Formats: sequence, structure tokens, C-alpha cells
Amino acid sequence: MPLELLGAFFISALLLALVPGPDNVFVLGQSLVYGRRAGLLVVLGLCSGLILHTALVALGLATILLASPVALMLVKSCGAVYLLYLAFLCWRDSSQPSITQTEKLGAAQLYRRGLIMNASNPKVAIFFLAFLPQFVDPAYGRVSLQVVLLGLLFMLSTVLVFGAIALLAGYYSAHLQSSARHRRLLNRLVSVIFVLLALNLIGADW
Repeated sequence: MPLELLGAFFISALLLALVPGPDNVFVLGQSLVYGRRAGLLVVLGLCSGLILHTALVALGLATILLASPVALMLVKSCGAVYLLYLAFLCWRDSSQPSITQTEKLGAAQLYRRGLIMNASNPKVAIFFLAFLPQFVDPAYGRVSLQVVLLGLLFMLSTVLVFGAIALLAGYYSAHLQSSARHRRLLNRLVSVIFVLLALNLIGADW
């Protein structure tokens, strides 16, 4: 693929990653509550989920998923239930010291949160199905390989933007967690955000 085309795609991906949406709001909330390390692990999980969506588009499975309302609703429902579960955990922990919360969440658990958040959102597959083919041309070689390359570039842009959000939010996290009152309000705010994300997943587009 021409470098000019790849450059245009990468810039577009960066701009899209900057647009407020469920994933970057999720990173922001987790980073504020648990710190920058947690935020970066969540980012890695989210980007790993993009591998799944890229594979679905490359193999043509995304089209099959979107053609089945039952399968689509099942995936959405699973993602919504998981977000509501996270909302419950965050609300329950709102009165506990932040160090206790951090100790509860290991690296694998934080990574898994990001992975499930992204992989269970079929809207990402819909977006990939609509966005990636615009930059694909059979004249440049195998379409599936082009989709994989574009998916990797999209992941790189996501790591850069979401990673910056995690680092910035993590910086302020230490100040917010120093006050028990601020910590309680922050946890409850993030809990509400999780509920809104769940409603968004099964309801209106974001």
C-alpha cells in the first residue's frame, strides 16, 4: 500500500481516537480511580480487543455477525452485563481505601477489563466494517492483508491517544485519592459512567 494512503489512514485514526467515546471514557475513569498503571493496562486490553475486530473484518465474519440480530443482541447484552458488574464493584468500593482497591486488581484483571470492554462491543466491528474498506484496494494486493495492516495502524493510534489519556488522568488520580471524600465521589461517578456505557451499548448509538 502507498505510504501516502497509510499516512492518511493513520492521521484519520488518530483524530477518531480523540473523539470522546465509550473506550476513551472507560480509560479515563479507570485511570482516575486506580492510577496510571491501571489505565495503561486497560489500554493494552482495549487494543487487544481491536485484534479480534480486525480479524472479523479480514475474514468476513463481521458481516455474518451483523446479519444476525440475535447474535448481535447477545454480544451487546453480555457487554452490558459486564459493565453493570463493574459499576457495582466500583460503587461498593467507594468507601474503601484506594490502596485496597488497587491491591484487588492485578495486571491480568485490569488487562481483561479492557479486552472484554472492547471485544464485547459490536459497534467497534460495525465501525471497522465501514471504515477500513475505504482504504483498501485490490490493486495493492490481498485485501485481507491490507485490512490487517490497517488494523495494526489503528491499534497504534489508539495506544498513543488512550495512553496519553491514561497518563494524564493517572497524574491527577494521586491528588483525588488523597481525600476520602473525593475518592468516594470519584468511585460513584465512575460507577454511574459504567451504567451509562452499558445503556449506550444496548441502546442509542454513541
